Amino acid sequence: MRLIERYLFRQLLAPTLLAAAALGAVGLLSQSLGQLDIIIEQRQTAWVFVKVIILAMPQLLNLILPIAVFVAALVGLNRLHAEHELVVCYAAGMSRWRVVSPGLRLAVMATLVGLTINLWVQPAAYRAMREIFYAAKTDLAATLVREGEFTEPAPRLTVYGQTVESDGLIKNLFIHHRTEKGGATTYTAREGRITYREGRPVLVMRSGSNQEFSTTGVLNYLSFEEYALDLTPFLNTRSGVTYEASDRYLHELLFPDLSRSYERKNQDKLLAEGHARLASPLYSIAFMAMACAAVLGSSFSRLGYGRRIAVAGAAAALIRIVGFAVQSACEDTPWLNVAQYLIPALTAVWAFGQLFRRVERRSGWREWLPFVGARARSATA
Repeated sequence: MRLIERYLFRQLLAPTLLAAAALGAVGLLSQSLGQLDIIIEQRQTAWVFVKVIILAMPQLLNLILPIAVFVAALVGLNRLHAEHELVVCYAAGMSRWRVVSPGLRLAVMATLVGLTINLWVQPAAYRAMREIFYAAKTDLAATLVREGEFTEPAPRLTVYGQTVESDGLIKNLFIHHRTEKGGATTYTAREGRITYREGRPVLVMRSGSNQEFSTTGVLNYLSFEEYALDLTPFLNTRSGVTYEASDRYLHELLFPDLSRSYERKNQDKLLAEGHARLASPLYSIAFMAMACAAVLGSSFSRLGYGRRIAVAGAAAALIRIVGFAVQSACEDTPWLNVAQYLIPALTAVWAFGQLFRRVERRSGWREWLPFVGARARSATA
């Protein structure tokens, strides 16, 4: 790139990074609010909560990249116009293609970044997040007792705790366990605490009793000062982790293993997700073309381009909403997947057509030439 093109590229790169950071912060806030239940309901640590938020960022970044490119292009080009730097570029003999080429290079870079995220980063991050959710959901030691509620954390197991203090101490504990053969065991204790012994989760109960009703009809009663109930048998009831469409790599989406029930039931959904992974980065190029067309696609105006920028923003929002709607429709109608590529492609073609169409220069353009004559000579030098 020449010196002036590198300068234009830097003027667009900085707003892109700022817009991505701002939109990412908003998305991070929404993600954090949406995942608070992992701490409140499932009583996981703050570190688990932070890991979930971080692992959700790749998909969020892929969604905001085209928007960041669009906003940055509008802000950067409008500022260059307001400070008459675009006028200097044209007066120095630069073609419209040379003026917009730095923005298109930036859009191509954003497209490649988005494609890399979609194909490799997001599946890896979402798989890790799915495993965290699964571990939190099946963490019997953390979900065994909910204050003031009767819960069934495992089959044939009912647990109640009147209060759960901040240090993990459970007051007035009740546990009822039914065996497969029809027997039942009931534990009551004044207090209890979940802990680990030799790496195995146990519930240590104090000042309680044990009533066991055998299958032969015999009732056994035992009082104890301290009793440790091994929770390991209840942990063995887990099922495996099932990766959803957002967790799978591209080859698993486009060529699913139909011998598995999930893939057979969701084949169209997986196909739609796979094509969306490939098509969504193209919006960066389409939106950059729309931004350039809004500012540079018509005759020069000393009054600014506020109206055209507003129209371009509304059109970009509408196009992206239509893209999401088409992706959702593809889950039921697979032949519509071609539309996922056509929407950003046709948008880019239309925007480039507006950008490079012949326009008649107004007198206002010539009025600025004496003002920029000196700057034009310095730019060519």
